[in-house]
Amino acid sequence: MPDDLRDEIKTMMVENLMLKVPKEQIADDLPLFSPEGLGLDSIDALELVVSLEKRFGVSVPNSEVAKQALASVNALHDYVQANRKT
Repeated sequence: MPDDLRDEIKTMMVENLMLKVPKEQIADDLPLFSPEGLGLDSIDALELVVSLEKRFGVSVPNSEVAKQALASVNALHDYVQANRKT
C-alpha cells in the first residue's frame, strides 16, 4: 500500500522535525524547502536524512541526491521505494 508509506514519512517528519503542522495538512507534492511549502532549512534536511536511515534503512549519499529526494513527500516516497533494502 503506497499510501501507508507516504503516511509513515509524514509521521516521521512531524515527529522528528517537530513541525507545527499536522501530517494531514502536508500535501504529497508540497515543496518541503521552499517558503511557499513547509519552509524547512538545512538542519531539517540533515535530520530528515538521519531519520530516513534510521526508520527505512535508506541512506542519502550526497547533497545532489538529497536535493531531489527531499523535495516533497512524493519524492521521499519514491526514493525510499527505490532504495529500500527490503
